[in-house]
Amino acid sequence: MSSLPAAPPDDQHLWSRARQGDPAAFGELFTRHSTVVYNHCFRLTGSWKIAEDLTSVVFLEAWRKRDDVVAEAGFVPWLLSLAGRVAGNSTRAVRRHRRLLAKLPPAVIAGGAADAAPRHDPADAAARADDERHMKQVLRVFRRLPKQEQEVLALCVWGERTYAEAAVALGIPVGTVRSRLARARAHMERLTEAAATKTAEPRPGSRPEGAHHT
Repeated sequence: MSSLPAAPPDDQHLWSRARQGDPAAFGELFTRHSTVVYNHCFRLTGSWKIAEDLTSVVFLEAWRKRDDVVAEAGFVPWLLSLAGRVAGNSTRAVRRHRRLLAKLPPAVIAGGAADAAPRHDPADAAARADDERHMKQVLRVFRRLPKQEQEVLALCVWGERTYAEAAVALGIPVGTVRSRLARARAHMERLTEAAATKTAEPRPGSRPEGAHHT
């Protein structure tokens, strides 16, 4: 009777090894989660190109901070929280990314963290442009929320994290996550409705439909 294949190591085990300086374990975490981080960075920026750069930054920052972070809520919630902080100053983050590359062990660079950009079919260009236009409209409203509301909405709605995961990642109680998320959703709804109403209003000097000069 043959034995069952061993289960792959979970994220916590891989992160524990990465914290001890194991680049292969860190590379496996990158392989597992880079797409999730990439999509999250896109939602935070509205730009696929910037998201590509920031995905690299997030993983390089994760490697740099590995000695200080246990990620007890799970590796992905912590990564997405880190992505939110990085996206808050994307220009500075990309400059930092270039400086960090020079300091990384070759094995980490070979593992993929230095080149996080997914490969895309050129035929997808139109769809990606549509995605960017839509996301930028959403972000115009999202960025008017208080920062604390942005954090919980990004993690729980866009990042699909649980209240408990978001609470640990942000260092706040679960009840606070719930209340902030409720406020964020209500706030987003009000702002979206106000933006739609403003868009529907005629511009000064414009003629109502069907009107003619006399």
